[in-house]
Amino acid sequence: MERCSTGFGAAALTAMMQRNGWGNTGGAAPEAVLPDDAALRTFHHPPKVKHVIFCYMSGGVSHVDSFDPKPKLEALHGQPMPVQVERTQFNRNGNVMASPFTFKPSGESGLPISDMFPEIASVADELAVVRSMTTPVNEHAQGNFVMHSGFPFMGHPSAGAWCSYGLGSENENLPGFVVLQSSNAVVPHGGLSLFSSGFLPAQHQGSVLKADQAEAIRNVRPRGLRDDQRRRMEFAKSFDQQFLNQAGGDPQVEAAIENYETAFRMQTSVPELCDISDESESTRRQYGLDSGDQEKAAYARQCLLARRLVERGVRFIELSCLTKGIGAGGAANPWDQHGDLEKGHRAMGFQVDQPIAALIKDLRARGLLDETLIVWAGEFGRTPFSQGSNGRDHNPQGFSVWLAGGGIKGGTWYGATDELGYHAIENRCTVYDLWATVLHLLGVDHEKLTFRYSGRDMRLTDVHGNVLTGILS
Repeated sequence: MERCSTGFGAAALTAMMQRNGWGNTGGAAPEAVLPDDAALRTFHHPPKVKHVIFCYMSGGVSHVDSFDPKPKLEALHGQPMPVQVERTQFNRNGNVMASPFTFKPSGESGLPISDMFPEIASVADELAVVRSMTTPVNEHAQGNFVMHSGFPFMGHPSAGAWCSYGLGSENENLPGFVVLQSSNAVVPHGGLSLFSSGFLPAQHQGSVLKADQAEAIRNVRPRGLRDDQRRRMEFAKSFDQQFLNQAGGDPQVEAAIENYETAFRMQTSVPELCDISDESESTRRQYGLDSGDQEKAAYARQCLLARRLVERGVRFIELSCLTKGIGAGGAANPWDQHGDLEKGHRAMGFQVDQPIAALIKDLRARGLLDETLIVWAGEFGRTPFSQGSNGRDHNPQGFSVWLAGGGIKGGTWYGATDELGYHAIENRCTVYDLWATVLHLLGVDHEKLTFRYSGRDMRLTDVHGNVLTGILS
């Protein structure tokens, strides 16, 4: 307020008008107005969605066992690979391995989905499956960094941070980028830097919420009277303001001060968000919160909270899988079945299948799916040949991801891998293309969302990226 020359009344009025889509100038449509905290002043084009839910399948889901059927594998099962085999993570490569899962056409579109995901198959007509995704790395930490930030090492902002930075938040009481965890879910390999704001202002980093803990964020429940706490904060803020002035208005210092304010407001908003007592029993059953499988029930709570976060205007939400400890799939990489692939993938599929399908149906029923984009992806796929007797190694040369929600042409598949599911051969895609598409649906030109750092205009898509128009409605 000290930096606002028009005074409290005008500032408050401006904030209220922007939150309600008013106050646009130059004849612009109300939806062209972005919040005060957005780096962009207006959308590049009318947005299709306001929110992104990132269902991250850490560890690497096998595309040839889920969304990319390959009959050739069954015909060649047990035989040596008929093409040159690239280096893999462990280089203990076996023969061609047929999928132990059965595919069938799903929905009116006939989209092929394996029996690993029977519930997601029931919403097949909402999905656009990209079968030709690639990544330049085949190790978990590097793969996670590439999928989150476009770069294979720490220090660059996560996609969620970019979205929060560019578009701001529709709810000043919650962060713009939230990462949900529950039960034994942990951060994927690479650590908390996967959710980092990098060189962007610090308030855009991901905030981790423990969906099923008494305190979703440590110390979020105030230990004293709110008025007393506010007076202490104002006292501290007077020193912070002096330091900010001495630092010449450094944006990172200003971001830290802003984080204190957000944290103060979160003491009320976070407990209210996580209190699902107002949700009906039928909704809880729909998501699977009543499941006897601990991991499934825990993931279901994340999906339910994702919907509640969308309702509260949070820009970017990431969900976290939980390990079943099968076939080398550890806490940080639960889909990583180098052995016992069928057993491990069936268990992981059971964990996420019903909750994700319920999330899509619930958003649709509430009129929220058209303004929400769901992105489902892991860091790479898996090989069409075995590792050992019944596992698969990492395959970055071609794998599948899918999108659903506003602006997406549902019931479609885009691109293709070869007849073995080994290499992308049609409409080859990169992670940059994926995030360019996400930003496009948010109303952003990915080449225009930049931040000046180290003498260069940095962006989420680096110097790459093409919008995947083939999956857009």
